[in-house]
Amino acid sequence: MRVADRYAELVAAGELRPDSEQASAAALLDSLQAMLEQPAPAPGLIARIAGRKPPPRPRGVYLWGGVGRGKSMLMDLFHNNLAIGEKRRAHFHEFMLDVHQRLHQARKSASGDPIAPVAAALAANARVLAFDEMVVNNSADAMIMSRLFTALIERHGVVVVTTSNRAPEDLYKQGLNREHFLPFIALIGARCDVLGLNGPTDYRFARMQGLESWHSPCGPAATAKVREAFFRLTDYPPEDSANVPSAELDVGGGRTMHVPKALKGVAVFSFKKLCGQARGAADYLSIARTYHTVFVVGIPRLGPDLRNETMRFITLIDALYERRVKLFATAQDSPAALYDRSGGGDDEGRFAFDRTVSRLTEMQSHDYRALGHGAG
Repeated sequence: MRVADRYAELVAAGELRPDSEQASAAALLDSLQAMLEQPAPAPGLIARIAGRKPPPRPRGVYLWGGVGRGKSMLMDLFHNNLAIGEKRRAHFHEFMLDVHQRLHQARKSASGDPIAPVAAALAANARVLAFDEMVVNNSADAMIMSRLFTALIERHGVVVVTTSNRAPEDLYKQGLNREHFLPFIALIGARCDVLGLNGPTDYRFARMQGLESWHSPCGPAATAKVREAFFRLTDYPPEDSANVPSAELDVGGGRTMHVPKALKGVAVFSFKKLCGQARGAADYLSIARTYHTVFVVGIPRLGPDLRNETMRFITLIDALYERRVKLFATAQDSPAALYDRSGGGDDEGRFAFDRTVSRLTEMQSHDYRALGHGAG
C-alpha cells in the first residue's frame, strides 16, 4: 500500500487526527516510495540507444520538528509500506555504533581510508537507509559523518530518510571542530527534501496523560510503572526490551557519558550512576539539552549523610527544570519527604532542597508537561 493511502486510512478510522503538516509529509514520502518501487532502469548504453533519459535520482527526506509531532509514525508508515527488499530501518545511535565497529575492523584488516569499504558494505545491502532520531552528540560521529554519507549517497546512490528534533543547520551546533561537520549539512540540503513538522499538537504529550511521573517507594511496582511509561513514550516493543539502544553523550572537555537506554529523545539513568559519581553542571546541562524526557531510577532518601549526592541531585533537577525536561522517577519517598531532616545541621542543604521539592512538584503538573522542550 502507498504511504499516503495508509495515512488517509488511519485518519478516516480515527486512529490519527487530521494534521495538514503530517499529510504533506505523507505525500512527500509517497512520492519517494513511488520512485523507489519503479523497475530498475535500463543500463546506460541501452537507454541511450533507445533514446530514453535516465530517470531522475530519488532525493532523500529529512523530517524535523518538536517532540511528539508524528515524525516516527510517518517513518514507520514509509518503511513498512515500501515494497523493496534492500532497505534498512535503524535508530541513528545504533547505526553509528555499527559504523564505528565496522571502521575498527577495517582499520585492522587493511591500510588506507576505511570509510570507502565500510560505505560499500553498507550500500551492498540497502538502497534505502531510514533513521529515527538523527542527533549528533559526540565528535567521533561528527568527524566521520560527512565522508561516510558522501560516499553512501554520491558514490553508491543510497537514499537517506531520517527524522530529527533539529533542523539540519542546528545539528551539532556547538560541537567541537564543527567545521568538519558542515559538509554533511550541505549534503543534506543538496540531496534531501527537508520538511518541518512543528504543528500545534504534541501527540506525545497526549500519551503522557494518565501516566504518573513519580513512583515511591522503590521496588517492583514502581519499576513496572516507569517501564510502562518508557515503552509508551518511545513506541518500543516491550518484548524486545533487552535490545533498547544505548548512547554515548558528549559532555564536553573530551568526555562522554554512557546513557544505558536512549531512544527517541528519552533517556534512562540510575541515580547511582548519575549522582553517585563525580559529575558537575556541564554533565547535567548536556543531558537536559539532548533529551526531552529523563528517567531516574533508584533515588534514595537524601540528606546530610549523602551530602555530595544530594547536591548533585539538586544541580541535576535545576538543569532539567530550566530546559523543561520531563522527569519520571522511582524514589524511596515523595519529593516532600525525600530529604532526611531528622539529623539537624546542614541548613544550607535543607534550604537548597526546599527549592528542589518545589520544582519536582511543578514538574509533575499538567502545565509543566505541556511546555515544549527548552521552552522558557
